[in-house]
Amino acid sequence: MSMISVKFQYVTGIARSVFTNARLVGSWDEAGKYSTTWTSVAMKEVTGTDGCPVFETEVEFDSSQTGHSFQWGVVLDRFNATDKDMWGITTEVNDKNSMHKHREFTLTPPPSAGKQTEVYFLTHCRRLGANKYFATGQSKPLIQFAVWAPNAKDVEVVFGTLATGYIADNGAGIDPGVPALAMKRQPDGVWLSEPAKYFEDYDHKRPYMFKVTKGSGAVVYRTDLYSRCQIGSGRFDPKGAAYKGDIRDLDGGKSCSVVVDSEKVARDFEKANSIDPLDMTTQENFWQQDNTLRKDVRFPRRVEDLVIYELQVGALGYGKKDANGNDIDGNITDAMAFLNKHVKDVGANCVELLPVSEFGGVESWGYATSHYFAVEYSIGGRDQIKHFIRECHKHGISVLFDVVYNHFAHDADRSEWMYDADTHEDNIYYWFEGSSSDYRKTSGEPFPEGGYLDNLSTAFAPRFYNEMVRKMFISSAVMLMEEFHVDGFRVDQTTSIHSYNVLHADGRQVADANAFGAKLLREYTRTLKLINPDVVLTAEDHSEWDCVTKSLHEGDDAIGFDAAWFSDFYHHLCGGSGDGNDKARLIKRAGQGGDGPLNFGYFVGALNYSGNKKVVYHISHDEAHQGEGDNVLSARTIVIACNHSPLIGDIRRYAEARSRFAFGMSMLSAATPMFLFGEEVGAEKAYTYDKYFKNKDDIIGMRNTYGANMFKFYQDMIAFRKNNNCIRSHDIKTIYVKDDTRVLAFTRKELSEGVLQEYLVVGSLHNQPYDNGYTLYNVELSDGMWHEVFNSDAGIYGGDNVGNYGADLTSSGGTITVVIPANGFVVLKKEQ
Repeated sequence: MSMISVKFQYVTGIARSVFTNARLVGSWDEAGKYSTTWTSVAMKEVTGTDGCPVFETEVEFDSSQTGHSFQWGVVLDRFNATDKDMWGITTEVNDKNSMHKHREFTLTPPPSAGKQTEVYFLTHCRRLGANKYFATGQSKPLIQFAVWAPNAKDVEVVFGTLATGYIADNGAGIDPGVPALAMKRQPDGVWLSEPAKYFEDYDHKRPYMFKVTKGSGAVVYRTDLYSRCQIGSGRFDPKGAAYKGDIRDLDGGKSCSVVVDSEKVARDFEKANSIDPLDMTTQENFWQQDNTLRKDVRFPRRVEDLVIYELQVGALGYGKKDANGNDIDGNITDAMAFLNKHVKDVGANCVELLPVSEFGGVESWGYATSHYFAVEYSIGGRDQIKHFIRECHKHGISVLFDVVYNHFAHDADRSEWMYDADTHEDNIYYWFEGSSSDYRKTSGEPFPEGGYLDNLSTAFAPRFYNEMVRKMFISSAVMLMEEFHVDGFRVDQTTSIHSYNVLHADGRQVADANAFGAKLLREYTRTLKLINPDVVLTAEDHSEWDCVTKSLHEGDDAIGFDAAWFSDFYHHLCGGSGDGNDKARLIKRAGQGGDGPLNFGYFVGALNYSGNKKVVYHISHDEAHQGEGDNVLSARTIVIACNHSPLIGDIRRYAEARSRFAFGMSMLSAATPMFLFGEEVGAEKAYTYDKYFKNKDDIIGMRNTYGANMFKFYQDMIAFRKNNNCIRSHDIKTIYVKDDTRVLAFTRKELSEGVLQEYLVVGSLHNQPYDNGYTLYNVELSDGMWHEVFNSDAGIYGGDNVGNYGADLTSSGGTITVVIPANGFVVLKKEQ
């Protein structure tokens, strides 16, 4: 009996040791024949040529099994942890109807050279792009380039210069003194260069692009989608013409990629955004103290413990002008100053950054990513943002990154668009249905773009069915988590990924795209949680599909996010003119004046549902847009709260009180609360995706003047939540609501070590206080003695001091009488 040896490798692509005790399991028996009872084989840990842990082993198969298909996977333990026997294959089979997670191969006759090798890449962090190659006998790492271009006829790596940072369509800008590197196609469409000497000779020194020869013979120059850095911090696109300008003016999405040593960090923050070689330190040294800080039990790691401060870096830097006196975007330097002068004092223990991955220039919120591994250079680049994250951690503040996988940059020429082919069908990063010839306009004209997918985002949907596309998104998040110490992610518009995909030609639903979109999300959460179980994952999801926040331990269909955004909470609580009568819009309608009924019943439904793994907010970047006249859709909270009236005198006083009410409902809900930067001082200027840099509020100045009372309220409200486990629990129940009087009341409870802790929140949006007391009744209100422990109308917050200060309040037979301030709330605690 002859045997065929097959080598199996499990490649992590992660520099640190995450796993141990890996075991190969597969559908064969000990004799090397197919079996429905899987066999387990121990795997040996080695260091791969990428410098990362690799687990490998060999199995002998009976040659009679040639041509037979086998399934396999890897079981492993987490290093230095109690997590055992975890399934290491996070990628599902490429079948829309299957959620199985295994790899398959067909046994082939022995090749003339070498042996059959089956490899699973957990991530592509060190597989694609410009990476170190550790060769036997070499004292220093070499460099190897890799790119996925399955339709290309030929690919080379060509090098530009630091003088221009750009290679034109005709090749102008290529450095004649640096020879191109030939690349060889692999069976899966990945092209590899031979390792070259030495990595350090390329690091920060040799800009590069891939010269791709398409099947048609056309030659194009493409950026490296796995590059850690793109040259340029401006918005100029030479559009393929020769460029002789300043590299800083270039749009980074179109310029050369830069070789960067991912294991080093610039030591000096002020110089960390330079393309030139810098005084560097190792990742290990840079993060040494940070590793200790993040292990501290006081560091927030559960989603329930977070108070999220949504922050856009570009909107900082109040008063900054360019040489011509024009308003300009903020950067990480501004964010660092803002953190130390303001954010750390607010009390929020989590900063959520609007997208910072390369988005091709300034004057953008960032929701159009071109390069997922590179940090936008206009805000400071990769090393400066590491300094910012480390500084946040020093103050006990975790950091979430907002990431966008539902579409690419709108102008993705030189990045994702037509990367290696001329036909729409072969546009490898975009989902395309059928053939180009299938689509025509009503006039009969060809309409090839009709085959792409819309999904209520602002560009065509990615090709979710391709594992390489899904792996790019996933690997970029792993890279940010591992190299940048990002604590978690907010994934933009996940509903567009798993539910909204329709054909561009006629709006027909494309169920296959939805199915593969859900597959991406499952693989995403599964991979990140496998590597770091503490990573916090939230989704902007408006579907109310329970699988989105279903734990990965609860079934194969679980998508596994820790929490999902709950937009209805905002629309019922605050709302804007764009909302219909099916939304309560409490703050908006209260701001219109009068004391008529408000639809508290609608809001109560959202409030009671907030305990179902939700992130709630009284404002977010999406809701802070501001139009003009009849076109006003929404605005900052304080503007909504006074119906866009001038914020002076009593109008401001009422608006601030209603704003305090709005924030309090979010903070006292059973969800994870979040708010947009500037709300804590009553920011009021328009905040739109394209005008934010012209409408910056002087947040620190407001904090020290007319925003001081609001700031104190936010500080105290946040501290109240953080210091009370009961308020962070998922238990919430409305016990009273009355639209006519504009009053609601709800309880928050937690049983801890046999002791029941209980709070009663009573709020009103009536314009006059119930200063003689308001009687509530609900048979489920327990009997006992209560004391007021928080009052939104306190004088230190700019209120009128209407409340129950020092009074013993007794509940009996489901009845309690409480003094309630106008446009405010009180929190009562039951005595034990």
